Amino acid sequence: MNAKHTRTLSAIFANPVDGAIEWARIEALLIVLGCKVVEGKGSAVSIHKDGYVLRLHRPHPRKEALRYRVMNVREFLSNIGVTP
Repeated sequence: MNAKHTRTLSAIFANPVDGAIEWARIEALLIVLGCKVVEGKGSAVSIHKDGYVLRLHRPHPRKEALRYRVMNVREFLSNIGVTP
């Protein structure tokens, strides 16, 4: 995990929740952590790790993840044992 991934992880767990994190940064962090990204129909994506699954839609047309996605990713990361 490089410095950019570490900053992204810190931003995900920051309070108040930051909805301006680019989705590409979050997805890159998840891949580095060993998560498997499975493409669905349209913008749907599933993230798999250690029996946990996170299902959501990639943001479009904007790049920002929005607060509810960041909160979902935060919960997923906590479930798989990843914290800043």
